[in-house]
Amino acid sequence: QLQLVESGGGLVQAGGSLRLSCAASRSIFSINRMGWYRQAPGKQRELVAAITSAGSTNYLDSVKGRFTISRDVAKNTVYLQMNSLKPEDTAVYYCKAESNLLPYWGQGTQVTVSS
Repeated sequence: QLQLVESGGGLVQAGGSLRLSCAASRSIFSINRMGWYRQAPGKQRELVAAITSAGSTNYLDSVKGRFTISRDVAKNTVYLQMNSLKPEDTAVYYCKAESNLLPYWGQGTQVTVSS
């Protein structure tokens, strides 16, 4: 079993920054893929950024150049650095891990960007 705990969300003004953390309950070294998703009220959950065990990354077009996903294997943690935040980035952000074809989700952390 794998548990994920997100932290780092909060209220920030437009143009500000936040760093989200996703702490895993065990080593992430062999986890195939980890990602950050978000869901705004009335909208579907969408992939924001993902990173593979080989270090490859991909991003939602609207966050490219502003968000950076990274992982620290020693700390079993994946991060999402969010810069130049916009009100449309407001959502609950979820961490997801894909291990042995099984998905694992965190409980989510709220990010609110005021204009």
